[in-house]
Amino acid sequence: MLKWVIDAYELLDNPSVSGARVADYIRSICNDDDEVTTEVVKITGTKGVTDFVKFVIPGARGKGAGGDSPTLGIIGRLGGIGARPERIGYVSDGDGAVAAVACAAKLAAMKQAGDQLPGDVIIATHICPNAPTRPHDPVPFMDSPVDMNTMNEHEVDSAMDAILSIDTTKGNTVINTRGFAISPTVKQGWILRVAPDLLEIMGWSTGKLPAVLPLATQDITPYGNGAHHVNSILQPCIATNAPVVGVAITAELPVPGCGTGASREVDIEEAARFCLEVAKGVGDGSCSFYNEKEFETLTSLYGSMTHLSTIPHSNE
Repeated sequence: MLKWVIDAYELLDNPSVSGARVADYIRSICNDDDEVTTEVVKITGTKGVTDFVKFVIPGARGKGAGGDSPTLGIIGRLGGIGARPERIGYVSDGDGAVAAVACAAKLAAMKQAGDQLPGDVIIATHICPNAPTRPHDPVPFMDSPVDMNTMNEHEVDSAMDAILSIDTTKGNTVINTRGFAISPTVKQGWILRVAPDLLEIMGWSTGKLPAVLPLATQDITPYGNGAHHVNSILQPCIATNAPVVGVAITAELPVPGCGTGASREVDIEEAARFCLEVAKGVGDGSCSFYNEKEFETLTSLYGSMTHLSTIPHSNE
């Protein structure tokens, strides 16, 4: 996976990179295999322009071909991969895009070689080398040219049965380890227990004790409600009924999202390789994001929590 991470980083660390270039890169790996689909959508927002990219790597028993294997979604979540002209170079906030593109490249190469996963994998992110920044405590965040609803519209796919959301999560003081951490599973407004299957995969894929990103209820509510959020890592959960787990690329101390020279390829590689192993497990049914019976019990006892995915309107 490290080769693909380095290649993706070199591709994206360019002021003129575009979604079309990224799509061309993936197509070159799979020799224009028409089963591997690529999609690029350019969106102009109030603060600039970005290219949303989506790749579908078909599985041997995937739903796209009429099979019954579950579909994993991998989302590279970020504000931008660069803050030009304010900052020169690749910013820390963009690590989710590198991880997502590397996953797409590796899966395309595997399929080309004959190692096809059981289930479909849908990978989405966006490419913006000229994103704005914004203040945030304890360190500045990257902003985005488009709002969160637009990001979810183009990155969250209804075909995703489970979602891994990869996001740089260094601008905080609540997770203090270098590498990556996973969040508890979030589904329909519920913060569920950390999935044992994911902890196991994380442990044996890294050779280390797994790290867990702590979540507050406000972290899974929509941006724009005035509440503090650890970052946007769990924002996909407000746009889907599928279970969502954050894959947080972390550091030992707060690092600004707009900081350059802060992306560590080995940390991104660990996160991307974890996502690949989860894709294998989701597709063959050996990896579950949550216990369905426990979830049914919780909802029967305490009701729906989907109201947390909305911003209530005042009567005034």
